[in-house]
Amino acid sequence: MRGCCQKRLAKSVRKLLIANGRNNLFYCAHKRSFKSTIESMKIALYARVSKDDGKQDVENQLHELRQFAVRNKWEIAGEYIDRASGKTSTERPQFKRMFEDASKRKFDLVLFWALDRLSREGVLETLQHFKQLDQWGIGWRSYTETFFDSCGPFKDAVISIMASLAKIEREKISERTKAGLRRARREGKILGRPRVSVDVRKVRTLQAGGLGLRGIAEQTGWSLSSIMRTLRKDTA
Repeated sequence: MRGCCQKRLAKSVRKLLIANGRNNLFYCAHKRSFKSTIESMKIALYARVSKDDGKQDVENQLHELRQFAVRNKWEIAGEYIDRASGKTSTERPQFKRMFEDASKRKFDLVLFWALDRLSREGVLETLQHFKQLDQWGIGWRSYTETFFDSCGPFKDAVISIMASLAKIEREKISERTKAGLRRARREGKILGRPRVSVDVRKVRTLQAGGLGLRGIAEQTGWSLSSIMRTLRKDTA
């Protein structure tokens, strides 16, 4: 589903670009002004390969990104390299460090090879990453997909399309969850955590020995809420 949404996003943006054409003006979101060229910026390079097995190398990505920065007279403030799946950000320490540095405004723009190198978490999560960078005043740009450019004229259109696809993604996830719950109920499955059987007589015995309910919970492994619920039923 996530890969499908990202492909649809790229396809939708390409159609938009063909319909409207490109011009040579760039709108830099974090500077809030139009410029024909964007120079003297500090940028961060982000590169990622899926596995750290020696068969995949980020150097091809980095070489092109560095050369692109030189041609645009941009200063490379840092390089962030992960060798991990892009499906989650928690397993990518350099991705997390890059966002920490972005929050401190250590650079002006994040340059990456392609959207799937930056994130494969799905449209919703990727959109949140872009929005977070925007809030910090940090731009973002894909080297191979020129329409993914916060300093480009179609930035707002790209975000709008991503937001629409993210909404569809949320609705589909919600519907799959509801369908799963309905099926479980039809099959007679009990939903939620299983109820713990608490021995009332043992609880009463421990209470008589001077233990409070919290102490009983710690000693028996029963949760405090389960013990209290059982006692209420016993006295009802």
